[in-house]
Amino acid sequence: MRLRFHRGQTQDKVSATEKGVGLTVAHIIVVGNEKGGAGKSTVAMHVATALARMGHRVGTLDLDLRQKSLGRYMANRREYLAAEGIDLPSPSYADLPDIDQSALGPNENIYDHRLSMAVAELEPTSDFILIDCPGSHTRLSQVAHSLADTLVTPLNDSFVDFDLLAHVDTAGETITGPSVYSEMVWNARQLRAQAGLTPIDWVVVRNRVGAQQMVNKDKMERVIDKLAKRIGFRNAPGFNERVIFRELFPRGLTLLDLRDVGVKNLNISNIAARQELRDLIKALNLPGVTADF
Repeated sequence: MRLRFHRGQTQDKVSATEKGVGLTVAHIIVVGNEKGGAGKSTVAMHVATALARMGHRVGTLDLDLRQKSLGRYMANRREYLAAEGIDLPSPSYADLPDIDQSALGPNENIYDHRLSMAVAELEPTSDFILIDCPGSHTRLSQVAHSLADTLVTPLNDSFVDFDLLAHVDTAGETITGPSVYSEMVWNARQLRAQAGLTPIDWVVVRNRVGAQQMVNKDKMERVIDKLAKRIGFRNAPGFNERVIFRELFPRGLTLLDLRDVGVKNLNISNIAARQELRDLIKALNLPGVTADF
């Protein structure tokens, strides 16, 4: 079953449409939070490309209609591979289709239809659909979270970013209440429950973690563990802060592509980063996926 927005429905009135017997339903991965600079697009590109390189069919969508970081990443990859005459396993990418506003009814939201049509276009040829959300609260992001089978939330190792999930006391030790993003995920979970769908597997990824062990780092680890038990998400390792990620973007490459483009000897940082990606894929525990790279 898959959550869909049909004619005349708003997000407050959602029904589920059951697929025909024997039809494949893509597993939807949503990468999102409501703050920029957490490495969402880097995580999204590496997860999508890793799945494609392992033989899975992967479709991608970018809901940041202004910056389109994932969309630009994918375009860079296509252009670089074409220019170099290289064929590497790659995710497919689709833009949200344009819809004539005049064709919609009075209670219909154009963004609901654009996202639903894009997912429907990718689903028949995809084992996984990965959706990269903007670093702000939008209607598209809200709807996408309701579609998520797996929700991946990259989080910088900082209490500034943690405030997106929950508020803490001045000592940074005691959780005083949930924050806006957690409440949005809660609402998405409620919608799925009302539609009779499986719960969202919410995975919070500690990203851009510093190499040194610091007091703030220890506090973050303790308070995230507390919050995970309280509001129901899993912790997963992310990427350390590395220059290589910024260097790969213009060519649309990932860590897994380096040897294929002529990098014969990976340095220690590159090898460590590949291990981080391997650990992340394992931690996501996606159906039918074995991190064999």
